Amino acid sequence: MTSIKRALISCTNKDGLVDFAKGLNDLGVQILSTGGTAKLLLDNQIEVTEVSDFTGSPEILDGRVKTLHPKIHGGLLFRRDLETHQQQIKDNNIEPIDLVVVNLYEFEKTVSKNDVTFEQAIENIDIGGPSMLRSAAKNHKDVLVVVDPSDYSLVLEHLKNNSVTNDLKKQMALKVFEKTAAYDAAISKYLKEQINPNEFSDSLSLGFQKTQNLRYGENPHQKACFYQSPGEYGLPQAKQLQGKELSFNNILDLNAAYETCLEFNDPACVIVKHCNPCGLATDTNLCDAFKKARAGDPVSSFGGIVAFNNEVDEDTARCLAETFFECILAPSFSEAALGVLQKKKNLRLLTLNPFKKDQSSFDLRKVKGGLLVQGSDKALKPANQAEVVTNTKPTTEQLASLDFAWRVVKHVKSNAIVFAGKTQSYGIGAGQMSRVDAVKLANQKANESFAGQNILDGAVMASDAFFPFRDGVDEAAKMGIKAIIQPGGSMRDQDVIDACNEHGIAMVFTGMRHFKH
Repeated sequence: MTSIKRALISCTNKDGLVDFAKGLNDLGVQILSTGGTAKLLLDNQIEVTEVSDFTGSPEILDGRVKTLHPKIHGGLLFRRDLETHQQQIKDNNIEPIDLVVVNLYEFEKTVSKNDVTFEQAIENIDIGGPSMLRSAAKNHKDVLVVVDPSDYSLVLEHLKNNSVTNDLKKQMALKVFEKTAAYDAAISKYLKEQINPNEFSDSLSLGFQKTQNLRYGENPHQKACFYQSPGEYGLPQAKQLQGKELSFNNILDLNAAYETCLEFNDPACVIVKHCNPCGLATDTNLCDAFKKARAGDPVSSFGGIVAFNNEVDEDTARCLAETFFECILAPSFSEAALGVLQKKKNLRLLTLNPFKKDQSSFDLRKVKGGLLVQGSDKALKPANQAEVVTNTKPTTEQLASLDFAWRVVKHVKSNAIVFAGKTQSYGIGAGQMSRVDAVKLANQKANESFAGQNILDGAVMASDAFFPFRDGVDEAAKMGIKAIIQPGGSMRDQDVIDACNEHGIAMVFTGMRHFKH
């Protein structure tokens, strides 16, 4: 068991520190400290030795150098089981340090401020803290190290019971290296954004922080948890108001719903199933937007994930309560809406306020043995800026419908086809191996959802990538489609244009595809 006689404490986060230090004092542990931490402990009548008194060297360079000293790192790194180390420690008048309690300058908090300067960011890079942590963690056989304030009570209990084991020290050391790795990743990420924002680095440090363990992954036999990317905004900031614990699949679907909903400024509702929007609509009234979205595919909507970009009111909540959903995400819920939805105890309600597009520059995809990194698909060319390539020109109303469909198809798994009107999806064909099959599937969905209404007569179609053959256009013409938006770029573009001209269909090319694999 480790005997703790001397501890070095230097913490930016002071939560729980006073009680922990008092516990160490009661156990007869000598405490070394610096700066604000020493002042806090002294103000609370806790006996402290200043590090500068312990080392015999003053703090210099505006506090940049205070713990970078042989009496600190020698006291941390010497191996108690080596006679040569013991002799060198004795020859250099170095005293052992048995416990290190350190957390770091809040670099990420600093750089998250809108008005932070580059110089301020640099000054908030901790040097002494990581050095002490790494020294202690490397020599964890002899030194206990604590980086997480949530571990104070556990460590103090072990110290009181004289039960500090090697397993405990290994676990604490592991936390240190995870923390310092994440800290360095945050620094390199910030510097890259400032210096080379549009370049891919030769190496990539992610520095994600775990926010919660999940019950399981995509399937019950798979372990899973949820990590947050430091400095980025999104679902980790969402607040769950009620309902069962979120699952792995819930989070994936919520993200798909959230990202799709962000495409629209008018009150919008998107319903997602298996990461694909199955119904989407906008309206001046949120309740009407929901009704139209649900009508776009009522069968697939059952058990789906719903996202709104405006506060959910009572009328919308009453409509929502008519159908079983897994999760509902919105910027907020009115008190009356909560009163309606809270009757469904298992329904997960989440708020994310504000609803805003994140500023992340990259999209990450794990593959066996590696990681694919790409720039996020943020761009989208409005339909009224696209090139008209057919004899028939789209009307103003058709352009509005095409723009709506184009914003939806961007978020549908490839091969993707969307049939829509000005503010409502009518049928979505997702994830098909051939584009003509996606057209047929979208038609099937529209016919099932709007049976007897001939809903596609005069509707528009969006395709996430070019038509490799004219067959997709020929099928769409049979269904009554009158305007098409697509990227263009096929060797057979002229065949597709000729097909549109034969059928009297207007078509525009955006020159920008939106594959979503």
